[in-house]
Amino acid sequence: MSESSCKIAIKAVPNAPRNAVAGWVGDALKVRVCAPALEGRANEELCVFLAGALGLPRRALSVAHGDKSRRKILQIDEMTLADARAKLGM
Repeated sequence: MSESSCKIAIKAVPNAPRNAVAGWVGDALKVRVCAPALEGRANEELCVFLAGALGLPRRALSVAHGDKSRRKILQIDEMTLADARAKLGM
């Protein structure tokens, strides 16, 4: 992991009415996504949504751990944790 990348814990909530960052739950960022947790669609929607919110290209985000779990570790390249928190308003 380079200095301009970070990992962030995510609590994903699939099948939400709309995509939204719901705030921190303990050490994890709670994110609601409108896609179902089926065939990786929620993971893809999560990465696309957060990439847009952070002003990064989609390729800069990936699920590092927890593909099939609601608790995930998201790898964010091209941004530090402090910058990610600031952009998300957290």
